[in-house]
Amino acid sequence: MSTFISGGCKNGKSFYAQRIAKAGGLPLYYIATMIPHDSEDDARILRHQKEREGWGFETLECGADILSCLEKADPAGFFLLDSVTALLSNEMFTAERMNPDAPGKIAGELVEFVKRAPRTVLVSDYIYSDANLYDEWTEAYRRGLARIDRALARACDDVLEVVHGQVIVHKGRVPL
Repeated sequence: MSTFISGGCKNGKSFYAQRIAKAGGLPLYYIATMIPHDSEDDARILRHQKEREGWGFETLECGADILSCLEKADPAGFFLLDSVTALLSNEMFTAERMNPDAPGKIAGELVEFVKRAPRTVLVSDYIYSDANLYDEWTEAYRRGLARIDRALARACDDVLEVVHGQVIVHKGRVPL
């Protein structure tokens, strides 16, 4: 069963996703998509690593070209991809330019990933509810993430939102 989890930053999505993945059995893979850019990123990665200690995850560092993870892992295993948000940022932005085609590429790759490895949990951030107007690149990113999230909601068996540690089911069931 594939599960898509969205919600606000620091609401417990990653920990809940880890629990779902752990209950799925072995082999157990954690696909780490964040490429750190500052000390805050380093601290967040360290916190997530400590939360996973002793859980049996094999970590696959994959900040781009997500289907390449399947070359390093057993597709019959259980995967936790954290996060879609970081994956989009990595592929959409470089120091020189913005790649407007990244959301379509990633949406297609992630849907294909779920088809090839159907025991996957994917984590994304819900960043759509404010009324602020942002610059062109930020708005393109927000629209791109929404496109990917909609594709994953269609492709996954279970679609959940985590709000302040509470799980809301939008499609399917609560896996735990």
